[in-house]
Amino acid sequence: MRVLVVEDEEEMADAVARGLRLHAMAVDVAYDGRQALERASYVDYDVVVLDRDLPEVHGDEVCGELVNRNRILMLTAAGLVHDRVDGLALGADDYLVKPFAFAELVARVRALGRRTSRKPQGVLERAGIRLDPARRTVSRDGREITLNRKEFDVLRELLLAQGGLVTSAELRRNVWDEFAAEGTGVLRVTLTSLRRKLGEPQPIENVPGKGYRL
Repeated sequence: MRVLVVEDEEEMADAVARGLRLHAMAVDVAYDGRQALERASYVDYDVVVLDRDLPEVHGDEVCGELVNRNRILMLTAAGLVHDRVDGLALGADDYLVKPFAFAELVARVRALGRRTSRKPQGVLERAGIRLDPARRTVSRDGREITLNRKEFDVLRELLLAQGGLVTSAELRRNVWDEFAAEGTGVLRVTLTSLRRKLGEPQPIENVPGKGYRL
């Protein structure tokens, strides 16, 4: 699940992000409304955890911009009934008042993630490779291939490009999150394992200094 945490109290934002990552979520953080809108313009988030009182661009305006594209959980200190009603009237899917139990936050984020209304992707095929996103199965020339989650997601990104070039930055951003920094080597390790499992002839081409294509 891909989550954006929008919170101007940096310590709290970072703590929430760390906790969600411990529950196998890919989490980005924005410390003001302008950053939130910028990140959401190029990343497809399953859930946005949104503080209402934000600098730069108010949380209500951010909610209005994102409500048609993302599930939104408002996270705020304003806990009166009319505050909750106002937040939900803006289009937010859920509303959690500070202070909160972290277990409840996780449960609510997961529930919203299950409701994310993305169009289901059909089966992707190229170079004899067949990937079924719904069943999360992969085969090549009829041979079943077992991939871990990250290998599967990298292969899906390459197939979605339909032979086009996918940069390393795009793969890190779409499969991991902003903390999968270039220097960690996580993408290289995943691609090495994926190539080994796909076998020969090798379908993934490395374009030095640019990225990868299938």
